[in-house]
Amino acid sequence: MKLGIVGLPNVGKSTLFNAITNAGAQSANYAFCTIEPNVGVVPVPDERVDRLAEMHHPKKITPAVVEFVDIAGLVSGASHGEGLGNKFLSHIRGTDAVVHVVRCFEDDDIVHVDGSVNPARDIDTINLELIFADLETIERRIDKSVKAMKGDKSLSKEVDFLKRLRSELEKGVCARRAPADDGEKELMSEMSLLTAKPVIYACNLSESDFQRGVESNAGYNAVRQIAAADGDEVLPICAELEAQIASLEPSEKELFLAELGVGTGGLDLLIQRGYSLLGLISFITAGGPEVRAWTVTKGTKAPQAAGKIHSDFERGFIRAEVISFDELMACGSMAAAKEKGLVRSEGKSYVIKDGDVVLFRFNV
Repeated sequence: MKLGIVGLPNVGKSTLFNAITNAGAQSANYAFCTIEPNVGVVPVPDERVDRLAEMHHPKKITPAVVEFVDIAGLVSGASHGEGLGNKFLSHIRGTDAVVHVVRCFEDDDIVHVDGSVNPARDIDTINLELIFADLETIERRIDKSVKAMKGDKSLSKEVDFLKRLRSELEKGVCARRAPADDGEKELMSEMSLLTAKPVIYACNLSESDFQRGVESNAGYNAVRQIAAADGDEVLPICAELEAQIASLEPSEKELFLAELGVGTGGLDLLIQRGYSLLGLISFITAGGPEVRAWTVTKGTKAPQAAGKIHSDFERGFIRAEVISFDELMACGSMAAAKEKGLVRSEGKSYVIKDGDVVLFRFNV
């Protein structure tokens, strides 16, 4: 999973990135501090991996990972080259989803690029620039497809859809909200349309907002309404607070959050929302050499899941020996689970479930 962290300058993107990755991305109080995208790879917290490691004592433990990309602040006119312009936009194209950091806190010492804090306006600014960029992409694709139609009339359906999509964008509607069937959604993905990507709005609040209750922040409530209307995710977060707890031990972090009345840290919630938004799950392979979590989309069948490990596993797939994590923990060991007949032998049609512990049998 690759998430691009975006937003206007000085909304807390790099502070959040530093906190969740400990990668030391530069952060300062002036526009375009981030010029090249900073990339950090973060392990996905998963208690199941830890407990299986305790059971198997493996030589190696490999959790699933999330790649975060901190992208330079976007300003009005970026689609036409303002600020860092298209350089910024090209970095978004390579991500699976967008984490849009929206400033919802007041602080006279931190300059806002537009002079005041207004989350709804800021969201509109960025969406409009992404829409302009998508319109340019669509115009180029229409021109190309119209020319190709002379020799392939089947492209007329594609052109019709692109024209409908262009009309929606011109009304200010993001591509992810435009009516489209599965084939049309695949076309949008192929074109890497920016406004077709799933979005998580990370509302950057102050620590006092969390102490009072995040619902007391009018900006956060405004973003929630926008997200609800568009079917996007929204997450209240305090980048400064995340920075404070980033280096703490797990027990200290838990105590710190409990004192604030917060049950889960921002990173864990962000990853959970990302998995949910993209329809991802994890299965686990476990043994003496390694305990490892693997990420697949919901609905993935056993051979394709095996292919995540190695293409030979998918090509020579015979069967999958499967048990759920909870059943395995209840038995205490894989040997005990086999004695009770709980380890199932599944074929090519089996759909992998979240938390499955799997051993793939293959022959090439």
